[in-house]
Amino acid sequence: MKIFILKLLALMLFSFGALHANSAAVGEASSTHKEETYESQSFTEMVGGFLQSTGVNAVLNPDPNELSSHGKPMSNFHKSWGRVLMIFVTFFLFWLAIRKGFEPLLLLPIAFGGLLANIPIAGIAGEHGFLGVIYNMGLANEMFPILIFMGVGAMTDFGPLLSNPKTALLGGAAQFGIFGTLVGAVALTQYGFADFTLQQASAISIIGGADGPTSIFIATKLAPELLGAIAVASYSYMAMVPIIQPPIMRALTTEAERKIKMTTLRHVSRLEKLVFPVMVLSLAIMVLPAATPLIGAFMFGNFLKESGVVERLNDTLQNSLINTVTIFLGLGVGSKLAANEFLVPDTMFIMALGIIAFSVGTASGVIMAKVMNMFPGHKVNPLIGSAGVSAVPMAARVSNKVGMEYDRTNMLLMHAMGPNVAGVIGSAVAAGVLISLFQ
Repeated sequence: MKIFILKLLALMLFSFGALHANSAAVGEASSTHKEETYESQSFTEMVGGFLQSTGVNAVLNPDPNELSSHGKPMSNFHKSWGRVLMIFVTFFLFWLAIRKGFEPLLLLPIAFGGLLANIPIAGIAGEHGFLGVIYNMGLANEMFPILIFMGVGAMTDFGPLLSNPKTALLGGAAQFGIFGTLVGAVALTQYGFADFTLQQASAISIIGGADGPTSIFIATKLAPELLGAIAVASYSYMAMVPIIQPPIMRALTTEAERKIKMTTLRHVSRLEKLVFPVMVLSLAIMVLPAATPLIGAFMFGNFLKESGVVERLNDTLQNSLINTVTIFLGLGVGSKLAANEFLVPDTMFIMALGIIAFSVGTASGVIMAKVMNMFPGHKVNPLIGSAGVSAVPMAARVSNKVGMEYDRTNMLLMHAMGPNVAGVIGSAVAAGVLISLFQ
């Protein structure tokens, strides 16, 4: 009797399990069932539908319901011929990078990002497009600028600055372009040409330092709505240092001044190079904490280099890390070359203020060198004053190139690196001051 009852219970359990499994299968089938939405079409209708989905049709017949990457309405011009215009702008940047060799590491990723951002329909620069993802993961949150500063610090030698400390004055003078542009942006607002707040004007002014990472950092803090335009302007002018600076340098110097030869004053010890980054960071912590994220990253990279005991980390910062970040940063900046974001009045004003700021910063450094030569002591070639803007090492190379045009034996590169690295620190300090005042 017990055996019969056990068999009966087992049969009931088996039947219940089978029934439950069958019900789950039916439920899953019903939940995964999808209504057939495709309707058969004739060959002519299929060809017509394909033609309507092409980029050519999107340019010639803009979709009235298309929205920007921020979900805002776009004008027909931005959806059509504005995109075509910006594509030609990216081709011009390709030409500058490849044919003229103007900082291809920056210009090529930026230009290609701009090309991708202006492709209609695909939405590559949108929130869920891969350019939008890159922008949000590293530009909108300040990560890429800080990583770039680590790499730049690892590649920087403070020896020229420490051997001739007075060249730091040239880096400081070049920051005049930053504060001059701040006044210019406020003046444009005052007279009704633009509508910039003090925070926005402060973020725009950093373009005068020709320092892309710092521009992104301060824009994120003070004017995130202008981050794209400021980043594009800053990196564009950094890449065009060889075009913008030489005419200003020649206009403000005589041929005799351009031929001034400089000599290394003294050897800088390893201990000095180890103490300097720690000392600068300590001063920043005590006086200007707002600047310490950038200065801290910069000095961290340099300290690893000068320590001499972490060559693997130093090599990573100088090569694989900074190269990887440069690719992503360039594509992220290029995503803001979309017609609807670039071809607007605010961006045009920012570009105009940027070129003025950069020119003023270059001129200020050259003029400061000429003033320094009025006092007794070793003469300074005024050409290295232009390197006070913090486009490292592009501005220093330009100073050396212009100097060698007048004397092939006049090597100014290492001397120009002094004001160049001082300019990096100066622009970070200027950003910290503006953040402290206006955040």
